[in-house]
Amino acid sequence: MTVEESKTATKLAKKPLRVLHITFNMGIGGTEQVIRQLVQGMASENVESEILCIDGHIGSIGEALQQSGVPVHKLARKQGFDWALAQIIRKRLSARQFDVIHCHQYTPWVYGWLGALGTKAKVIFTEHGRFHPDKYRRKARLINPILARLTPAIVAISEATKNALVEYEYLPESKIQVIYNGIKPLTKNIKAAAAVREKLRIPAEALVIGTVSRIDPVKNQPMMLKAFKLLLNQHPSAHLLMVGDGPDKNMLMEMAKDLGLADNIIFTGFINTPVDYLAAMDIFLLSSHTEGTSMTLLESMSLGIPSVVTNVGGNPEIVEQNQTGLLTQTDQPEAFASAMISLAKSPKLRQSLGAKAQARFADRFSAKVMTNKYLELYAKH
Repeated sequence: MTVEESKTATKLAKKPLRVLHITFNMGIGGTEQVIRQLVQGMASENVESEILCIDGHIGSIGEALQQSGVPVHKLARKQGFDWALAQIIRKRLSARQFDVIHCHQYTPWVYGWLGALGTKAKVIFTEHGRFHPDKYRRKARLINPILARLTPAIVAISEATKNALVEYEYLPESKIQVIYNGIKPLTKNIKAAAAVREKLRIPAEALVIGTVSRIDPVKNQPMMLKAFKLLLNQHPSAHLLMVGDGPDKNMLMEMAKDLGLADNIIFTGFINTPVDYLAAMDIFLLSSHTEGTSMTLLESMSLGIPSVVTNVGGNPEIVEQNQTGLLTQTDQPEAFASAMISLAKSPKLRQSLGAKAQARFADRFSAKVMTNKYLELYAKH
């Protein structure tokens, strides 16, 4: 028997580790992408994964996983605190003999924690981001230290998120581990990216600045538009590509008209697989009031695209100032525009920052790095 055959035999001889992921739903979002990466990345590591959505629907990512053979279930959480939901989770844990229950976000943690009482399942809680602005809650001071005491591992997706858990959720700092989100690197198709520009009637030589994001108040896109107007004074042929949808879309489109930007801004709406639109950009923008670990920022880095992002949340842990991108303060359109202009006027700087961003992504933010860290956490606890 060869060494590889021996390793394979050993792996098959081991009992599979059974993991249940609990989340709100498996629609389009960063949390959902992380769960998908973990489920798919661990399939070859003798880990059997299932997903439980507690908000009554599965969502497009969950449906795609179902089609690939991953068990994805749904329960409809009732208004108020649903004690019956915790009981259903407990029965499911006992019947299916799960080893780990991985709870994504706070509410799934509470229900998962209660459901795991009296079972062998070990609870892992991952906080994927914070609301803006963060608030102190009296109930958190009373309840969360108890939850934490009987939760073997708590994960934050950035140091900023960890600090928020300590300050606002009263969780012990010593118990919180940071594991950055990771994704599979994207591949740039030059012909497809050129085809996107042609489809959108963007001249081949034009500078394309853009973002892929939900159009939502927390993303602070009005500031992005104000900064873009300042950029156009020096680069009148530049185009701003807004990929995404959300509650602020109509307001933002009206704002673009009022600022005289309608001819230079393109709103694509929601794009299910936006890699070619992202690859069509020369500079990636993220103007949020707060961020955990932006998946689209990681995607831009994997493609070697330099970025301008606000210095909030986990952004400064991902983007190294003047090394892999540029950081500015939030709600300062002049500073945001200045950073955009410095990249717009220097192709050499864009190439340098983009190459370093790609290398940093491979070293710290790939799906493989993230998956291995969670595997270690499952095995440890």
